[in-house]
Amino acid sequence: MGQITKKRKDVLAKFDKEKIYTLEEASKVVKDITTTKFDASVDIDVRLGVDPRKSDQMVRGSVTLPHGTGKTMRVLVLCTPDKEDEAKAAGADYYGLDEYVDKIKGGWTDVDVIITMPSVMPKVGALGKILGPRGLMPNPKTGTVTMDVGRAVTEAKSGKIDFKVDKTGIIHTRVGKISFDPQKIKENAAEVLNLILKLKPQKAKGTYVKSIYMSSTMSPGIKIDPKSF
Repeated sequence: MGQITKKRKDVLAKFDKEKIYTLEEASKVVKDITTTKFDASVDIDVRLGVDPRKSDQMVRGSVTLPHGTGKTMRVLVLCTPDKEDEAKAAGADYYGLDEYVDKIKGGWTDVDVIITMPSVMPKVGALGKILGPRGLMPNPKTGTVTMDVGRAVTEAKSGKIDFKVDKTGIIHTRVGKISFDPQKIKENAAEVLNLILKLKPQKAKGTYVKSIYMSSTMSPGIKIDPKSF
């Protein structure tokens, strides 16, 4: 086993790995144990007692974080020409259709959110093998397939995030930046966690929320008590 660095020892001395913290406590501790020189992301990992292989136990949703993500979201709108002005006015970084479909087929995915319209989904659907693994595939359930593209762009730019449980039963999502004060981290995380609770599938049996951890980029995970929010 490699030797633990002094910096790592200092970090581990600032919190108890075995303790279960409240959401408020964890939001403070995550700042104390983050030593990166850049503005690290703050993430939560929620292990659920669901079977994602069953469609009636899939948990997915979208939520606008009260204090945003701390990241400038790059938004692409795949739309017909009559919707381009609406997308531009709302702040979309890129808008159009065939040109961007071809770029994506060529491997370009330098965006954070893709919004599209129902009428062009046949073209977008053909990009599933490229967009799906990157979490960029538009979906009506998350509001990214809509005729109201202006509203969707505004929401994406203001801190709307999409999440879904992965094949191992875990939801992993960002809730802010380490530069946020603890109260903002707490409120953003609570917004996501409360929605996950509301999305509990009727067919889910036993304990729904098995564990919650908060961490920043390269920091240890801090275990959170589900009853604390």
